[in-house]
Amino acid sequence: MGKIPFLVNNLQIKVGFLFLLVALIPLGIVGAFSIKTAEDIITNMVSNELENVATDKAVLLERWLSERRVDLQVVAGSSILKQMDAEQITPYLKLVQEKYGVYEGFVVISSEGAVVVDSWGGHVHNMKEPWYEETMAGKPYLSPIFFNPDSKQSVFRVSAPVVGDTGTVKGVVCAAVGTRTILSIILRVSLGQTGECYLVNGSGTFLAHKEPRRILTENIAQSGSFKKIFGSPDHGKIYDDYRGIEVLGASRRVADTDWYLVVEQDRDEAFSSADSLKRYVYLVLAFSACGAMVVALLLSFYIARPIRTLSEAANALAGGEFQAAAVKTDRTDEIGSLYHAFQHMANRLQERQIGLKEKADLTREELRQTDVRLKKTELAAARSEQLAALGRLAAGVTHEIRTPLTSLKLFLESVRGEIEISPEYQEDFHIAMHQVKRIETTINRFLDFARPQEPIFSTIDTAQLIEDALLLVKPKANHQQIALQVMVDDNLPKIRGDKKQLGEVLLNLMVNALEAMENHGRLMVSAMPDRYESDGRLRACVRIDVCDTGPGIKTENISMLFDPFFTTKASGSGLGLSIVQSTVGRHGGAVKVQSAEGEGTTFSVFLPPIAAQGI
Repeated sequence: MGKIPFLVNNLQIKVGFLFLLVALIPLGIVGAFSIKTAEDIITNMVSNELENVATDKAVLLERWLSERRVDLQVVAGSSILKQMDAEQITPYLKLVQEKYGVYEGFVVISSEGAVVVDSWGGHVHNMKEPWYEETMAGKPYLSPIFFNPDSKQSVFRVSAPVVGDTGTVKGVVCAAVGTRTILSIILRVSLGQTGECYLVNGSGTFLAHKEPRRILTENIAQSGSFKKIFGSPDHGKIYDDYRGIEVLGASRRVADTDWYLVVEQDRDEAFSSADSLKRYVYLVLAFSACGAMVVALLLSFYIARPIRTLSEAANALAGGEFQAAAVKTDRTDEIGSLYHAFQHMANRLQERQIGLKEKADLTREELRQTDVRLKKTELAAARSEQLAALGRLAAGVTHEIRTPLTSLKLFLESVRGEIEISPEYQEDFHIAMHQVKRIETTINRFLDFARPQEPIFSTIDTAQLIEDALLLVKPKANHQQIALQVMVDDNLPKIRGDKKQLGEVLLNLMVNALEAMENHGRLMVSAMPDRYESDGRLRACVRIDVCDTGPGIKTENISMLFDPFFTTKASGSGLGLSIVQSTVGRHGGAVKVQSAEGEGTTFSVFLPPIAAQGI
């Protein structure tokens, strides 16, 4: 019993049941109306057809009876019968019998009651019979139908008075008329398999039927057919016939007789098309009910399930479970709007809770962040002071070394010009001069690091800048059998800077790349428009990449590459990359490195284009 309230209060079941009713009630009404209309139409059509057949058959029978009366009046009025001479009358009546083929025989009786001619099988006749008495009174007579066992067919009598020249009745001529010929035409109807036509009298006794055994032995007095004939007419009414089978029928009285012509057809055959339609309608209703049930379930599922999900999410939200309260939908209808509104509310509540938590922890977090910034500031200040001291030291050392080094260089050059050096000391002399120049180059690097020169800005074509640097390193690359690969974008914007300093930047990076590779490596230089992040913003730039296929840089060394005097080479000052970084920084750009052991190294120089510099 616990499930009943759940089923009653279940929205999905309610929606499904409501949709089922809404879908099936109109369909049922239309189906019932269609069936009723089809039945009414068929009833009217069949009834009209039956009435038309009954009318046609009755008219045909009336005409045939009228013809028989006229035939007998013509026979009675002939001069041959007026003579009451059997020898003349017999061939004449035989000729008439042969010509019309419907007469079984004739009887001629004089006014005195004497039988003049009897060609009807020797039946006994007397003057007490109704046909004789009424005819002698000057009235034509039509007898009831009776069965003749000799001819095995229904027959009736037609009589007419034989009137003499003086106007007196001289006798009576009576003909026995067989009904086989006319009834074979009348009883034959085209009303399907079960349509039939039969003839009854006023008491309901069969006078003619397709089954001869019923004639004059059975009647329809207890059947609906009898009530149909003698009751109030009811067009299209279905009733039980003499067999107890439901039929549709029509009847017509034959004029001047107590005969009734009945035409009937079984209801099942008449309504076969309506029954087929009814079966189709029931089948459609069944399929529609199944389809409506499926659609109802889908529709209720489409409506009820999102609401149930939303209810569960609301319970989760009430418990502070914001992740479980998250609901998503792609629907754009009212359910979708409800989902979006609920999600917006949940997000606002989560934000408010987070905000409250942040406010609660604000003091501690601010203190921690202040401490971190203070430490970073102290480290930056210490590093700046260290670099400044290092610069002052480098400048002082350079000044102290440069003067005697210049004197030594001038002395060696004068010695070379004034004193002839023996061949065995010639090589030592060149080595000494090379070392002096090397020391001088190192001193110049110290000076560039300690007192960097301000750039002299001009408009620079990046492609030309790269080409000039490659001209200087190409001999060394060819010597090492290193392949050069250059890719420069055709739409590369121009930059503004010191051509000499930026050229030294590229040259320094290319030389480092060549020195990092063994023979048969590959040096790739590319330039393209790009964007890089600076101060939390993306800025447009010209990006120049210098890539090598060398052994790469160890992970622990990457963070120290741009520190002064850091180097992994056996010889070198460790100032090259530091000078590169400071030079690019003075141009408003940045330098980044990507490297992995065994995969080569890529140095990327980001320089702002002229448009980005606001020039």
